[in-house]
Amino acid sequence: MKHLLLATFFLAATTLGFAQEKAKKSPKVSVENKDMKVVYGQPSKNGRAIFGTLEPFGKVWRTGANEATEITFNKDVVFGGKSVKAGTYTLFTIPDPKTWTVILNSKLGQWGAYDYEKNKGQDVASVKVAREALKTPVEKLTFTLPGNAVVFEWDDTKVTVPVK
Repeated sequence: MKHLLLATFFLAATTLGFAQEKAKKSPKVSVENKDMKVVYGQPSKNGRAIFGTLEPFGKVWRTGANEATEITFNKDVVFGGKSVKAGTYTLFTIPDPKTWTVILNSKLGQWGAYDYEKNKGQDVASVKVAREALKTPVEKLTFTLPGNAVVFEWDDTKVTVPVK
């Protein structure tokens, strides 16, 4: 009886722990238009300082949470001035107080940016774009695809990459 009670307690505690862990995971979000699609984990600000602190300046970031963000182009495009073939790519960024580097990498299925250094030889485009400071912080990382750009906003930052 004692072993059964102990086993039941252990099972309940383990199940509760897994349920709480799953609830903490950032939701996976997809945004698309007729020519592009972005799939990303959507982290929340939750009162934290994001850029320069949680996401350090000068370091590669997965531009989302959980799995690295992926972007799909349904046709060949010019992404921030660089020619890119139709297909799906992993999207990384390097935050900076003024100018961000936005990177497209052909290695899919990456978790975070942990293996970026190992896979950076598979970059297909790297562009620098201006960071726009927002007056009102954005709580959740949000991508939009207005048709001629990829735009993302989070905390006090907006980044726009033109797409033709």
